[in-house]
Amino acid sequence: MTSFKVRVLPFSVDQMIATLKSEEAAKIGVDEGERVRVTYEERSSLALASTPTDGVQSGTVLLSKKVADSLGATDGVNVDVVYSPPPLSVQAIRSAVQGRPLSKEMSYAIVNDVVAGSLSDAEMSAFIVSQAYRTVSMDEVENLTKAMADSGQKLDFGRTVYDKHSIGGVPGNKVSLLIVPIIAAAGLLIPKTSSRSITSPSGTADTMEVLAPVDLDPTEFKRAALKAGGAIVWGGRLGLAPADDIFIKRVEHPLSLDPASQLLASVMSKKLAVGANYLVVDLPLGLGTKLETEDMVRDLATRFIELGRRLGIYVTCGTTYGSQPVGHAVGSALEAKEALEALGGMGPTSLIEKSTSLAGLLLEASGLAGRGLGKEMAIKILQTGKALKKMRGIIEAQGGNPNVKPGDIAVGSQRAKIESPADGYVVEVSNSAINSIAKAAGSPVDKGAGVLLHAKVGYSVKKGDPLLEIFSEHPTKLSESLDLAQRLKPMTVEGMLLGRLPEVL
Repeated sequence: MTSFKVRVLPFSVDQMIATLKSEEAAKIGVDEGERVRVTYEERSSLALASTPTDGVQSGTVLLSKKVADSLGATDGVNVDVVYSPPPLSVQAIRSAVQGRPLSKEMSYAIVNDVVAGSLSDAEMSAFIVSQAYRTVSMDEVENLTKAMADSGQKLDFGRTVYDKHSIGGVPGNKVSLLIVPIIAAAGLLIPKTSSRSITSPSGTADTMEVLAPVDLDPTEFKRAALKAGGAIVWGGRLGLAPADDIFIKRVEHPLSLDPASQLLASVMSKKLAVGANYLVVDLPLGLGTKLETEDMVRDLATRFIELGRRLGIYVTCGTTYGSQPVGHAVGSALEAKEALEALGGMGPTSLIEKSTSLAGLLLEASGLAGRGLGKEMAIKILQTGKALKKMRGIIEAQGGNPNVKPGDIAVGSQRAKIESPADGYVVEVSNSAINSIAKAAGSPVDKGAGVLLHAKVGYSVKKGDPLLEIFSEHPTKLSESLDLAQRLKPMTVEGMLLGRLPEVL
């Protein structure tokens, strides 16, 4: 029997799934996780087979909406279901797991099947893990990057495009909210696509969303960027390199895995899709970051520059200090507030230094500033108020309130302070602990949640001085975050007692 009556699942899933009664699946030679070809009238689609022992009526196939939509099938129609051998993408993943290089055809097959929803989570995980434990050549990275870019929407702004990206790993890294308006104020076009939080308390898109809508479609994005000279939007709505978003959501985020080859392809496929010509990449260096040694920074920078050359994108990499948060604010509303303060000339030195240094590299690449003079130009744009004026134009172009002031931004009303247990100097701030505390407080789901650092490395503090303040929108989350802060000890003050041995008398 190959003909089955369709029942479309009432909920949406990302994959192409066809669920059959196990005995009936066995009759057509199909086992759990194998592929079937589903045919309705003149259309056919591949789907992953699910074969439970109960819950499915005889003669019925349960189709995910993705399969049904691809076929134009509705409840009650009859479809043919037959076994289908593993596609090229699965064979390619097996080759990768065995340590063999992938051809261009194999890379495209994997990416296309990821976007189509015809690869299982296990198969996608195997592919990502294989990149973490084998040497991936630049030819393979180039093929993967192009395949990911070609899998989705591509934008053409009709002008030279400048861009910036950070590989992440440092809390409070809201520098894009300064860099974009600085570059745009210099007369350059910088349409910045950003992610929401993956592992941090707030992604750039989460922070910008406090000031203006970021969920723009491609037409709205182009219109806003060309009108204001820049934009900061969420990349997920634009359909750029959609395979990357699937890999992040289904594999990289759950496994906390980000292989260098995948990181390169992820970043550069998005830049290729947006038409970037010049790109500065922020590579934070320090304990607790993705790059803990200078050798790691040099290796990744070399690969970014080489991949950019292959793709026709001029890449400059900036090594930045990453051993503690950027600025003092961590969390969407707190970071947006701090960014506006910095644009107004009142922000923390670390935020202004990092932002103007990276912006300076783009200004030098553009030819507007001589080598070594870009930062000076960026600082002047910031100090004269041109960057703040441009940011207000960007906010307005994206549908936000251009007159918003730092004091207008609401932060969590539930608050608690962590005080210094001793006199001394702050000698360490833990990025991972700050991240965990901010997320426990509710960030990034709760815009007002986060952490405000009153002291950083090198600060002199007295016993009882506030080290940090936790903000939350809910008393229970504040309590949980405070308990976590007491356990993790996010800051170390020289002279504080770290413990005692033996622990009991």
